[in-house]
Formats: sequence, C-alpha cells, structure tokens
Amino acid sequence: MPLFDLADEELRAYRSASIEPEDFDAFWSKTLQEAREHDLDARFEPVDTGLTTVEVYDVTFAGFGGHPVKGWLTLPAGTGEPLPLVVEFVGYGGGRGLPHEHLLWASTGRAHFIMDTRGQGSAWGGGGGTADPVGGAPSYPGFMTRGIDAPENYYYRRVFTDAVRAVEAARSHPLTDATRTVAIGGSQGGGITIAVGGLVPDLAGIAPDVPFLCDFPRAAILTDRHPYREIGLFLKTHRGRSQDVLGTLAYFDGVHFASRGSAPALFSAALEDQTCPPSTVYAAFNAWAHEDKEIEVYDFNDHEGGGPYQEAAKLRWLRSYV
Repeated sequence: MPLFDLADEELRAYRSASIEPEDFDAFWSKTLQEAREHDLDARFEPVDTGLTTVEVYDVTFAGFGGHPVKGWLTLPAGTGEPLPLVVEFVGYGGGRGLPHEHLLWASTGRAHFIMDTRGQGSAWGGGGGTADPVGGAPSYPGFMTRGIDAPENYYYRRVFTDAVRAVEAARSHPLTDATRTVAIGGSQGGGITIAVGGLVPDLAGIAPDVPFLCDFPRAAILTDRHPYREIGLFLKTHRGRSQDVLGTLAYFDGVHFASRGSAPALFSAALEDQTCPPSTVYAAFNAWAHEDKEIEVYDFNDHEGGGPYQEAAKLRWLRSYV
C-alpha cells in the first residue's frame, strides 16, 4: 500500500478535531472511585511452566465492577528485591496467552505483568480467560460498538478501568517497584497504554506502538479496515446517530488522555498503516502533554509497525527510565 495519509510535515502539525467532553475528568474520577470501592483482592498463584529462568504467577484481581480479571506476572528466577515493572496491554482480539509467549521483559531483569482483556482472547495467540459479564444495547459484531449508547455503558470504560486496576495489582506484589513502573502495548494495547498514561499520574514512562483508539472522528472515516470500520457499519444501520456515537467515543479517545500525560513517552507509527492510520497516532502523540516524548516512524510498514526493531528501540529507551 503506498502512502495514503498526510505528508510528514502535516503529520507533525496535525491536531485532532475530537471534542473533549466538559465532564471528562469527572467521568473518569467517578468511574475509578467506584471501581476502588471493591477490594483489589490481587492474588498471585505460582505456576509450574517448565521455564527455569523465570518465575510465573497466575494473577487474578478485581477490575471494573469488582469483576475478576486475569493476568500473568513474570519475574526473573531468584528475585529477592523489588524490580522495575513493565505492565503490558494486548492487541485487539487477543488475550494474555500462555506464559512462554511473554519472556522478553523478564529477560531484561524487570518484572513483567500482562493483563488479559475482558471478553477477548479468541482471535489469535494463546487465548484469554477473562469474561465480560456486562451486557449492552445492540451492537455490531466486535467490541467497538458494545454499549455505545452511552459512555457509562461503553465497553472500553470497563477495559480502561481494568487497566488502571492492573497497574495497581501489579504494584501490590512485594517484588515490584511501584516507583519504576512503565506501561506498554501495541495497537489496542497501545490505546489502552495511552489511557493508563492519562489516568495514572505517577508512571515512569509509557510506550504505545501503532496505537488504536485515537482520534475517532478521523479514524472512522479515513479507513475501511476493522476494527474502526465496526463504527461505520453500526451507523450504516443506525442512521442519523453519528453525533451520539462520537459523543460517547469522545470519553475514550486517546487524544484526550494524551493531553493529561505526565510521563515520558515513546510512540511508534507506520506510514502505510491502514488499521491505525498515522495521522490518528500523531493526533495522540502531538497532544501528549509531557515534553519528554519521541516517536519512531516506519515509512514502509503497515500495522505490523516496527516489530522487532521497535522492541529494540524500547529496550534502548527504557534504560533511561526503569
């Protein structure tokens, strides 16, 4: 696919037209306050994986609504003191998978926590194990329009709340250092990372790769790829509801979380990415409030982005922060 989005100089100046709700902060403050009324109840059960260089814990904690959410905590074997912590969020349709799928970060001497995404985990990878017990209004198949009738009902309200609680759960383990915590993720995981970066004020850094869930007004009309296309297909049937839908999505737009970002950030974008178009990524990057921010750009890549090259970039970048 040749370049289809804005030119380089336009990307670097681009700003989203997404309108921030006046009660954005109040909405999220109330949401997290309600979640914290439930005991975090983080439980770490050792798992015999056959791996000898790491120790793995099957984690369960209380997310949105007190619902049980799963994760893996992986530590270098023989750890005796608190370690820097990498909290990772997963791409669309995936789950926490199997422990041996996630060995990179523990191999660097850090603790690694990966959160299962509620209701997902059946499209690729090793699967997931977290249900989403909340129903919703009619929606297009997928997750993008579940509960889109109102911000209070929207699917990603639950996911973003789970993600904040995942950071709290991972930090509660005695062998993780809460003061040296970073959040990472790609695609959907990148969008969740940006949300966490706007909701958790004391992170040491974030690293979202080709992030999803950013600049909904542009994404919904620029690309015909899923998952963004789910929005258009919903509106194709539910005619005349565009403004209502965009009004709900504004509470979950990475652009608005980015304007509250208080940690150093390393983004990545791919200029041939039709799943998460580069202008939507730059919308969040340009809005990111912390002045210490960088973006890696992959000129001839689609949604795979930098792949192992971006992992190497994150390994170099993280040395300065955790």
